[in-house]
Amino acid sequence: MSVDIDTQVPDLVPAGVTPSGPPRRSLLSRLIGRLGSTAVNVVVAVLGLFWLAPVVGLAVASLRTTADNSSTGWWTVLTEPSRLTLENYAGLMRNESVLHSLWNTVLITVPSTVLVVVLGALAAYALAWLEFPGRDWLFVLIVALIVVPVQVAIIPDAKLFGSLGIYGSIAAVIAFHVAFGLPFAIFLLRNFFLAIPKDLLEAARMDGGRDFTIFRRVVLPIGWPAIASLAIFQFLWVWNDLLVALVFATSDNAPITYTLREQMRAFSSNVDVIGPGAFLSMVVPLVVFFAFQRYFVQGVLAGSVK
Repeated sequence: MSVDIDTQVPDLVPAGVTPSGPPRRSLLSRLIGRLGSTAVNVVVAVLGLFWLAPVVGLAVASLRTTADNSSTGWWTVLTEPSRLTLENYAGLMRNESVLHSLWNTVLITVPSTVLVVVLGALAAYALAWLEFPGRDWLFVLIVALIVVPVQVAIIPDAKLFGSLGIYGSIAAVIAFHVAFGLPFAIFLLRNFFLAIPKDLLEAARMDGGRDFTIFRRVVLPIGWPAIASLAIFQFLWVWNDLLVALVFATSDNAPITYTLREQMRAFSSNVDVIGPGAFLSMVVPLVVFFAFQRYFVQGVLAGSVK
């Protein structure tokens, strides 16, 4: 005859402690729960369409003739889609001024982004993991430079570039963008590099790795999300810049933003050039952003928890 013995031990509660239930949800979470995910998705979709309306309008206007843009709004294309044409883009490809400025934009943006990322990563590693006199004071000075407005340095830099003989050239525009992009780059990457476990770097040193080897083999692969996020920010800032181009570039070395502004001043109704040129100038940053969106999200999430 077998006897079943209950071997389960009941949960013990310390004396004087009242078991509590799950944490109380906030008012916002309760409201979202009541509305349901469907309503939230609808609101997000409406806000997204509202934000994209100017982009869609510019894209449609670039595909319409000057007469259609002057007589009716771009939304009328919904009833007459057959009036869309690629003639504006064909004319843009024949406009040497716009094509030359677009190439100038590439020549300005790519070196400015590469130099800021490379120099910023090297300086951030030095400020994070190398010991040298005045390191903390140097970092404080770099952080202080972040809050300096661009307008403050325009006149001094113009005089400096004039004395160096590079005023009005692409090199002057690149130098200005690199100078103002480095403080933020160093600040961002240094904080990210400090989150790397010190034992990992010490293990690399014990294996005989020098600082540059550690930087290239250990720090860069781990810090790639933050570096990619910085590259995206820098690319967008430089590509869309107009103020620096107006001051330090001439008409022969001007980027696309400068040329489009001159087109608007000279031909206020020249939509067949301004429309496709502005849309082409806007599409490139969007393509770059969506191409590296995965790294950008990783960098933002990593920076939020480190």
